[in-house]
Amino acid sequence: MFNGSATSLWIITRREFVSYFVTPIAYVFILIFLVLSGVFTFYLGNFYERGQSDLTPFFSFHPWLYLFLVPAISMRLWSEERKSGSIELLMTLPITRFDAVAGKFLAAWIFAGLALGLTFPLWLTVNYLGQPDNGVILASYLGSWLMAGAFLAIGSCASAMTKSQVIAFILSGLVCLAFILAGFPLVLGALEGLLPTLIIDTIASLSFLTHFSSISKGVLSLRDIIYFFGIIIFWLLATVIVVDLKGGE
Repeated sequence: MFNGSATSLWIITRREFVSYFVTPIAYVFILIFLVLSGVFTFYLGNFYERGQSDLTPFFSFHPWLYLFLVPAISMRLWSEERKSGSIELLMTLPITRFDAVAGKFLAAWIFAGLALGLTFPLWLTVNYLGQPDNGVILASYLGSWLMAGAFLAIGSCASAMTKSQVIAFILSGLVCLAFILAGFPLVLGALEGLLPTLIIDTIASLSFLTHFSSISKGVLSLRDIIYFFGIIIFWLLATVIVVDLKGGE
């Protein structure tokens, strides 16, 4: 049974991943991601002016990059299936709902990882210019990929809720923005005096920024890893429920 489930998951993941490159969408996304990463790192992040051999300017903008770019990937995961009616065929296949949801998610997550991996010239550049802590950089890449997975899981659920990719994009963006701002100093400062410290700390602990900042400093704590995987699993299970409820509507 396990082998059959694993096989179904792999087939769906491979099918979905290949589908990204059937149209120019994948190439456009990768190009935009690489260009914006470079612009944010060298111009907004003052990479050279800082005079430090690290990739802090590169990773510090990732939450904001993902806020706009990741929903663009996830918005088509289920909306397109529902709009075209192909979801009815998908649901008749001898696979579980979770296999279908997880397969689509994994394909998108691997694709996001590919785009992230193509930024390796920045890693080579910083090693050429100085002697950075490559352990911190590697941890930051892992943290960034985990955060992208959390964004994608939220986007998957949003996509399952509607046939409109535009609405799915907006819904995903709003929820992801809430998870980012939950740890934003300005937001937490505004809540001081209005809510008990325990509640404010709880809100901050739900923020992508709080956990990603910790990992990007080279601290790979089990708490942060469990957080991101917990977010991913929660939203994938929510996607399964939405897909069951919506069906072929």
